[in-house]
Amino acid sequence: MKSTCDQQWMLNESRRQFFERGARGLGAVALNSLLGAENFGGLSGLPHFPPKVKSVIYMHMVGGPPQMDMFDYKPALKDWYDKDLPDSIRNGQRLTTMTSGQTRFPVAPSIYRFQQHGQSGAWFSELLPHTAKLADQLTFIRSIHTEAINHDPAITFIQTGSMVPGKACMGSWISYGLGSMNKDLPTFVVLNASHSHPKANVQSISARLWSSGFLSSKHSGVALRSAGDPVLYLTNPSGVSRESRRLLLDGLREVNQMEAARSADPEVLARVEQYEMAFRMQASVPELADFAQESDSTYKLYGEEARQPGSFARTCVQARRLVERGVRFVQIYQRGWDLHSDLPDVLPSQCKDIDKPCYALIEDLRSRGLLDQTLVIWGGEFGRTVYSQGKLTAHNYGRDHHPRCFTMWMAGGGLRPGITHGETDEFSYNVIKDPVHVRDLQATMLRLLGIDHDRLSFPYQGLDQKLTGVEKAQVVKGILA
Repeated sequence: MKSTCDQQWMLNESRRQFFERGARGLGAVALNSLLGAENFGGLSGLPHFPPKVKSVIYMHMVGGPPQMDMFDYKPALKDWYDKDLPDSIRNGQRLTTMTSGQTRFPVAPSIYRFQQHGQSGAWFSELLPHTAKLADQLTFIRSIHTEAINHDPAITFIQTGSMVPGKACMGSWISYGLGSMNKDLPTFVVLNASHSHPKANVQSISARLWSSGFLSSKHSGVALRSAGDPVLYLTNPSGVSRESRRLLLDGLREVNQMEAARSADPEVLARVEQYEMAFRMQASVPELADFAQESDSTYKLYGEEARQPGSFARTCVQARRLVERGVRFVQIYQRGWDLHSDLPDVLPSQCKDIDKPCYALIEDLRSRGLLDQTLVIWGGEFGRTVYSQGKLTAHNYGRDHHPRCFTMWMAGGGLRPGITHGETDEFSYNVIKDPVHVRDLQATMLRLLGIDHDRLSFPYQGLDQKLTGVEKAQVVKGILA
């Protein structure tokens, strides 16, 4: 009787599959030779279109920034102060448990001054003086919306295309489809930035947000730490030389190759690739993490906070260093944006953390000739309510979760700079023009990378899985150059 492994091998590798796999491999080799070996390990036939960008820097503000206090200016709300939000506007929207017990929903106009900037006339809150300088370089989408109303499903949705955990995230899909541009660094890197206000409400995040899900584990994000070794266990133990490490890996590779031939388990070969990547990273990561080579002009641009490991400014410098070295997808998380209360106390601090670094990152990429080949995305998992959560006063208020509309901005290659796409109603509560679902955002990001979101799939559990899922998703053509 054949073993279970042998039976699985027969299921995994039919004669037709064997030749198909071989043809794909030869095609990938040929494509890489034509591209000057710039791409390593991508799928044959990708990109589907000429790409506008090569890399993505995605800055996720965990908690949900309040759109009406930052970008979505609603001057008429001053006349609605402390009046109840009309039922016709809320229109039966389900509430979170934080506000479902409220007897009324008093409108809380933003207490911050707004001003138009640049030739585009984009509106910016006074909390973002540096970002406002980018008015004619940014592409705003004010009409993003989602179904998820709580943090975990909402952030999982925007990161993986599903509210149910276990799916592959954006960075993993891009690694799977396009492969690497630098064989000595991960294709997908994750950076976690600190926040400065001690009262900021912090939502938890975990490694499953940068997991490869059903894709090979080699496509998972690699989190770089801000203190100690950038990657755990990357440094050889005392007494272990690089030469002895090489001999050990050679022996492990032989054993794993025998196991792969016996079991046909692709994760065995993925493990070999990860060992080899770790070995190469022992030489490449120390140079990447050496900020001593950054000039004083860098710290003048980003601010002195960029000298502090773990700060948002520092992660922005690190993101530039990563894309400069060919990393495909850089994910930055900053927590502290869950503003249920004390918004006037916490929001200015959150904005100060990100304002100058965001401006500096765009300017730094532009001055180095990298902005045209990089897509920069900023936003959260949902927006905030126009009504106050809890007690409203003239100087204090909080806002609950709001999935019906929120604002995100983008910058970089392939976009129409200096435009605002989509509109919300006078309460920044409902989308009234050009709605953009989170799936549409994902499809647009893939399109800028040269990928047709409907054609990038992976067979799993009887379904051709896609980042954008099974429901309709559309590229937001109105923002494309």
